[in-house]
Amino acid sequence: MSAVCLLLLLLPLVSAQTYHWGPCPTPKVQPGFNLQQYVGRWYEIEKLPASFERGKCIEANYGIRKDGTIQVLNVQFYKDKLRTAEGTAVVHDPREPAKLGVSFSYFTPYSPYWVLTTDYTSLSVVYSCTDILRLFHIDYAWILGRSRFLPPETVRYAKELLIDEGIDLFRMKATDQKGCKDK
Repeated sequence: MSAVCLLLLLLPLVSAQTYHWGPCPTPKVQPGFNLQQYVGRWYEIEKLPASFERGKCIEANYGIRKDGTIQVLNVQFYKDKLRTAEGTAVVHDPREPAKLGVSFSYFTPYSPYWVLTTDYTSLSVVYSCTDILRLFHIDYAWILGRSRFLPPETVRYAKELLIDEGIDLFRMKATDQKGCKDK
């Protein structure tokens, strides 16, 4: 009974996310992932809805700090303002470097940030999932590009990869990258 009450309390919090019954899927990640090649600027092409990303011109910038952690700087234009969020990513297990954890606050645990595939020069497909008592899970997925726009066949390839890994893309939507200014 208490699990049902908890579920009812949490549902309004996840309304802007994509949630499904049951535990998280466990997709395959990029073999031989090379963090040094991955760092730099990535533009958000498409995503599953996320309450923390509602703007346009969304990009993520990654850099390796002296202590070995990864600086994550997310930027978006929202409600006529440029908004940034800085976080930290870590590789939890060097044997699986494509399975990173990311946090944007000292008070929150690291959330999964799994690189399912990347060619390092044009495309990256990222997945994250949070299990809630194994009753349901909240999905996040991103198709990222080194440029603001990717060819339709590249986006189709990325979506097929996510679907093949059991990730529901019904709510996936394109990110508005039109009229954005690069620094």
